[in-house]
Amino acid sequence: MESVIHFVEGKLKLKVNREKSAVDRPWKRKFLGFSFLSNRQGTIRLAPKTIERFKERIRAITSRTRPVSMEQRIEELNRYIMGWTGYFHIASAKNHCESLDQWIRRRLRMCLWKQWKRVRTRYRELRALGVPEFAVYMMANSRRGTWEMSRNLNNALDTPFWEAQGLKSLLARYLELRQPFGTA
Repeated sequence: MESVIHFVEGKLKLKVNREKSAVDRPWKRKFLGFSFLSNRQGTIRLAPKTIERFKERIRAITSRTRPVSMEQRIEELNRYIMGWTGYFHIASAKNHCESLDQWIRRRLRMCLWKQWKRVRTRYRELRALGVPEFAVYMMANSRRGTWEMSRNLNNALDTPFWEAQGLKSLLARYLELRQPFGTA
């Protein structure tokens, strides 16, 4: 490390940030949100902190206490998801995109359930979604929390429902960007 610092500062006349600089294996370091797998093929992956920062931002956008309409929330999510995927599409992250897509939809179901505060509203909305009457009764009268109910709403508020609302898929965007140029 000292010889590298001596070369960079002495010959190249650049300043080295000693806090951020290190000599280590590539898979143990991160750079601009990326890291490498330890498979010696140079596979680029997402750094763990990158995924945590992504989740924090999604949590902020899909916070139950934010007083915004679902359309505005989805628009904000789409803008963030498209930009994030555009930047990180060079990494091997298909599995991450799949699980994050499911997690984002669950966060949105949680927000929607929170908006349907009253039992009467829940009845009306669940019936409109085509949920069987016995399930409508059980779900609308449930006293479980919003996160728990978001799992139960999975069949009523499925992926095609959110696509119809305008939500863009993280996985679809990732796969679209990963295609080689000239193929469609």
